[in-house]
Amino acid sequence: MSDKISILHTNDLHSHLERWPKIRRYLLTRKRQLTRDKRSVLTFDIGDFIDRQHPLTEATSGQANVNLMNEIGYDGVTIGNNEGLGLNHEQFNHLYDNANFSVILGNMTDKQTQKLPDWALPYKIITTPKGTRIGVLGLTAPFELTYPLLGWQPEDVDQALAKVLSQLAGKTDINILLSHLGLPTDRYLAERYSELQIIIGAHTHHLLAYGEKHANSLLAAAGRYGDHIGRIDFEMQDGKLINIQARTITTDDLPAVHNDDVEIKAYRESGEEQLSKNVIASLPQDYHMDLEYDNRLIDLGLEALKERTHTDIAMLSTGLFLHDLPAGIVTANDLHALLPHAVHPMRSILKGSDLWRLVQETKKNKRFLQNARVKGMGFRGNLWGTIVWSGIDVTETGEVLVHHQPIDYDAYYTIGSLDHYLFIPYFPTLEIMGQNTMSYDTVLREDFANYLHKKFAP
Repeated sequence: MSDKISILHTNDLHSHLERWPKIRRYLLTRKRQLTRDKRSVLTFDIGDFIDRQHPLTEATSGQANVNLMNEIGYDGVTIGNNEGLGLNHEQFNHLYDNANFSVILGNMTDKQTQKLPDWALPYKIITTPKGTRIGVLGLTAPFELTYPLLGWQPEDVDQALAKVLSQLAGKTDINILLSHLGLPTDRYLAERYSELQIIIGAHTHHLLAYGEKHANSLLAAAGRYGDHIGRIDFEMQDGKLINIQARTITTDDLPAVHNDDVEIKAYRESGEEQLSKNVIASLPQDYHMDLEYDNRLIDLGLEALKERTHTDIAMLSTGLFLHDLPAGIVTANDLHALLPHAVHPMRSILKGSDLWRLVQETKKNKRFLQNARVKGMGFRGNLWGTIVWSGIDVTETGEVLVHHQPIDYDAYYTIGSLDHYLFIPYFPTLEIMGQNTMSYDTVLREDFANYLHKKFAP
């Protein structure tokens, strides 16, 4: 018996809700059409559907995104790092309370219970009307340094996958992996695990316009930010895969309807309205991005970071601040627009000689980074900017002073910084020599809000 099956898939939307009306319309319309053509249809999302850069996601801790996903009725989704690391433990633990779809995740446990969270399945078996048994697995990038900070324990991909595949042995005719692991890992898994016939990828934002045949698997992926939608068509004959092909659809080429703009605008306005109800502070004067002004915005940021990390030295980059803050009432919406980044405070201990070298790295990279468009690793701005220090000065002759005293190369210093500076490649001293403690229960925006509220309470 022949069983014709189609998969529609999305990944890495990152709350680019300006494309959601077209994506939703395509998924729902195509699902109806394929069903009429007597095909079994499955829909999957491969993670990073949310991103707190969007005000509606920020205001609802991602719940609004899940409501949008419910409009599709996905057959399964897996998580990305923006779900797992972008929310605190409690927020993430309740993200899917109202979901009408299965969250499939085989390589993450709750550190408190040492079990898979209640909202996740290690795998799912879907049986089509014609009897094809489809195993669906889900894995996410196991960030071993950061997930434990939020109370989650990632598991090695090979260990987790081998365990789930052993549980599926003999129970399925074909296996599909929802992989928020990245293209290099997908290729590795295709070569190592012949039990995986389809790997739908994400995380590295790669686009495989017509799929990629790798070993025994078909790899598929639909880019980033909702710019493409993926489709896979395959046929099973007596329980065996006999034909498969993949393609992607360019979202912006799909027709718009007259109320799309209204809907897209409403998403943003709803988020901004909710955030605007939270009054943070009342500033007595304007604070400026421009370093030439007396009332510099970055100085407030440095003081907030020092308070959060319990340090008297701190470093921040000017590109974090996207606009000035005028005198008057400051709301959570103002701070979200000012600091949309998913960056977290970090406390670093460095020996004086290593701190001296870190200062030299900031000087060496200054000209390049001023106008660099750094993407990802939490940064959601435009130009990266320049490092500004609090507690450190460099004289015209190049001498490094700590609190106006020559640096002691044998002493140890504690510095407030950001996890972002650890992840980008421009300051290797932090990674190689730093004793780094990252705090993932807040982002810089929230620490900045707490500082402003204490200093300029409304």
